[in-house]
Amino acid sequence: MGHLMILATCSLNQWALDFEGNLERILESIRVAKQRGATLRVGPELEITGYGCFDHFLEGDTYLHSWEMLGKILQFEEAKDMLLDIGMPVSHKNVKYNCRVIVHNCKILLIRPKMFLANDGNYREMRYFTAWSPAQHVEDYYLPRIIRNITGQAVVPIGDAVVSTIDTCVGVESCEELFTPNSPHISMGLDGVEIITNSSGSHHELRKLYKRIDLIKEATLKSGGVYLYSNQQGCDGDRLYYDGCALIAINGRIIAQGSQFSLKDVEVITATIDIEDVRTHRGMSSRGMQAVNTDSYQRIEVPIALSSEKINRKPHFSPTKPIQEHYHTPEQEIAFGPACWLWDYLRRSKTSGYFLPLSGGMDSCATAVIVYSMCRLVVEAASNGDNQVIVDARRITGEKEDSDYVPTDPNELANRIFHTCYMGTINSSKETRERAKKLANAIGCYHIDMNMDNVVSSVVTLFSLVTNKTPRFRIDGGTDAENLALQNVQARLRMILSYLFAQLLPWVRNKSGSLLVLGSANVDECLRGYLTKYDCSSADINPIGAISKSDLRKFIDYAKNEFGIPILDEFLKAIPTAELEPITHEYAQADEVDMGMTYDELSIFGKLRKIERCGPFSMFSKLIHEWGTELRPTEVASKVKRFFYYYSINRHKMTTLTPSYHAEAYSPDDHRFDLRPFLYNTAWSWQFKKIDALSNDIEE
Repeated sequence: MGHLMILATCSLNQWALDFEGNLERILESIRVAKQRGATLRVGPELEITGYGCFDHFLEGDTYLHSWEMLGKILQFEEAKDMLLDIGMPVSHKNVKYNCRVIVHNCKILLIRPKMFLANDGNYREMRYFTAWSPAQHVEDYYLPRIIRNITGQAVVPIGDAVVSTIDTCVGVESCEELFTPNSPHISMGLDGVEIITNSSGSHHELRKLYKRIDLIKEATLKSGGVYLYSNQQGCDGDRLYYDGCALIAINGRIIAQGSQFSLKDVEVITATIDIEDVRTHRGMSSRGMQAVNTDSYQRIEVPIALSSEKINRKPHFSPTKPIQEHYHTPEQEIAFGPACWLWDYLRRSKTSGYFLPLSGGMDSCATAVIVYSMCRLVVEAASNGDNQVIVDARRITGEKEDSDYVPTDPNELANRIFHTCYMGTINSSKETRERAKKLANAIGCYHIDMNMDNVVSSVVTLFSLVTNKTPRFRIDGGTDAENLALQNVQARLRMILSYLFAQLLPWVRNKSGSLLVLGSANVDECLRGYLTKYDCSSADINPIGAISKSDLRKFIDYAKNEFGIPILDEFLKAIPTAELEPITHEYAQADEVDMGMTYDELSIFGKLRKIERCGPFSMFSKLIHEWGTELRPTEVASKVKRFFYYYSINRHKMTTLTPSYHAEAYSPDDHRFDLRPFLYNTAWSWQFKKIDALSNDIEE
């Protein structure tokens, strides 16, 4: 008896610098954990501030307000008799650290700084914080006056230590430390630490969750122990969506898993564990040989037990059984992740809805269906009694504070908050116009169908009056420059009209507020630069900007059946086209023909360029083996050179790219993720010479 304990971890929808809102959600998670009998509660990384504060972490105010919020947590009545693991930034000796603060009964036990910082891809932690070093080093931290007055403490330990209770030992990891080769949980486990907490700000990326779960299972399978994983959830003010999925594992098995995509602001998961199971699992001789040679951690003693006499005296109370971890398909990830991100963005931006230029093509179709998925999630959450979702829905739809409105139908909700417009010209086909209209009817959005030829004609006429020259399309004998300019003027006018309608459509419908404009350029088109700078791909946000065309097609096929939208089948069969040139019996514009490469090829180029870190020569060297059975080396060389030429001449477009939901590891986003030049020597002279020499040599 005396071995059972209830442990809690959580996912919180925090918002950068929303100190009061973040505090409210932290306190709610503590309250729920306490109600479920938990004696240890773990929260997400930097939960007091929100993870995505970026350069606000360089400001003194951020640290002051963090201590003020921690003071309120310390005095929270329901936090008594619980061990709390809280995330916040801390400045020590004028050095800034990303920290976990371990507290119990209005006392700070330990400040544990992060030792290995995330500093690649979407993360720039070394810009704001310093990694704690060396391992197992502990110093004195002198508390600020506002905390001394609450705890009666002047000095507390800061550093790489662990917390020792009467019945077990608890150690701390933070996010990136789990992903490092020599993770702290290894040495902590060998030193007898039985419970490891991990607090994360880990973003969603397609097909990524398995990696996180595999690492947690492996950590506890080989080292033994209990692992409590907490993560932020939602959009906290940037391109990332933190996908929650709080986890509890023991000895290589997952025993509790939270939702990955949810509109809940607070989600707490708990599990009952038998700490003796950890000790039994660690009974192997080889582990003992390593353990006796492991340096000891300083143990911060606290006179509490995490095990509960109350549950240990109930014979029918048993440890939580292992579960089969749950993974969404990529199609489901696209349906839920961007939809949750869109809802967070909408409710926090204080706007009245979304506006989308609906072209009748695959990309804008996918964007519209994601918004519809958002409406479905809102209705589902409201039906489950999520009061915050209901309050937000009432405000966004313009209902009065005393309204009893509850969204019960996704089509009805879409009609209130989602506006689409088909912006046709003489070059548009009847088929795309009809597809757009049918899709709008199927999902219930407020749809406008218009022709903008007069606007285009006015601009071209103005140019002709000024220059005495009238540009013509290529099919009418014009040059490539004329042809491209006439296409671009249509695309850019669509952007101007989009913002006009986004600002005034609520007024037209006797509603207040304005709409956010949605972009709909996919990751492959961005990579290739197959979009017009400042066209209707330029918007406020873009939910598909880091999703490939092939994944979008799979998503549409999934949504056709899952959401019951038969019209989507017509989008799947349609040939992708920009419809910016005149259509004749002999010619119809097609995206893949215009680009000189297929969307599938673009995905391959993108992954090799970004994920595999290939330049032109190494990309060619890999592809001659991948494509060698179908293409000659000189044909592979031609494709690689064509890609890098168009990638480099269009890279400047990424500097104005609409902020996009991050979903793919080969995103070309210039602002956060893909830091590369935007002015290239487009000849790639030496690289292309090397490719030509090798391809010719192989063919000979």
